[in-house]
Amino acid sequence: MSLRASPTPDATVFIDGLVLGESPRWHDGRLWFSDWGAGEIIAVDPQGRREIVLRLKSFPFSFGWAPDGRMLIVNETRVLRLEPGGALTRLVDLSGLCDKRWNEIVVDGRGVAYVNNVGFDFPGGDFAPGILALATPDGALRRAAGGVAFPNGMAVTPDNATLILAESYGKKLTAFDIAVDGSLSNQRLWADLGDGVPDGICIDAEGAVWYADVPNKRCRRVREGGKVLQTVNVDRGCFACALGGADGKTLFVVAAEWRGAANMTSPDRTGQILTAAAPAPGAGWP
Repeated sequence: MSLRASPTPDATVFIDGLVLGESPRWHDGRLWFSDWGAGEIIAVDPQGRREIVLRLKSFPFSFGWAPDGRMLIVNETRVLRLEPGGALTRLVDLSGLCDKRWNEIVVDGRGVAYVNNVGFDFPGGDFAPGILALATPDGALRRAAGGVAFPNGMAVTPDNATLILAESYGKKLTAFDIAVDGSLSNQRLWADLGDGVPDGICIDAEGAVWYADVPNKRCRRVREGGKVLQTVNVDRGCFACALGGADGKTLFVVAAEWRGAANMTSPDRTGQILTAAAPAPGAGWP
């Protein structure tokens, strides 16, 4: 992996020149992420060579993979599926549950897709609690949970038993039990983050969670209960993180200068992917 020097305290620049990166995922030997400002889903190999996989006119958007290898994408008020030939088909229409733009997606090992909505117009709208929904592989859709304060990053444990959610306005990580049919129950506090403002998250093989934090310009590794295990400080806002690389122990951090919600698509291209060493690989590695 070719890395360059960086002014950040604890991390190294892997690639730069992004507008606003989000949703990093390690998949098939490459790091995949979305650039919201450019409207692109990009895959980059360990040498830093980029491929624009898909262009979307959407803000925001997130993606994951079904067990059969097809990509699922949250596109405003729809979940789209990228077919093997490159066509995009609609899996579900989410507008009946909430007509605001939907945010994050995570897909469990059975192909159940969980998506969340902050519940209000952002930026500028009055706060309202957000919701989670689930979509099954056959296109059935139902509300899964509610009453969450700006739901953001999500991750599912490798045994498909627990979903962990970042509540950005709640400054906490929340956990749910996952039933056989995908339903969520037993909503509970997983970690009080103090002054932490969690955005994107990932789980490692030791059961700890890394969370990205925009206003505090850091990624933190915490265990259930909230004990801080490691902090990676950088020089700009951290929007999301993922574990990957040759041994799964590279933390990829998607970061950009934060100039307020109204300026998230600034043309200055301050977005970067940074890397740092992690003590444990991603959950379920490889």
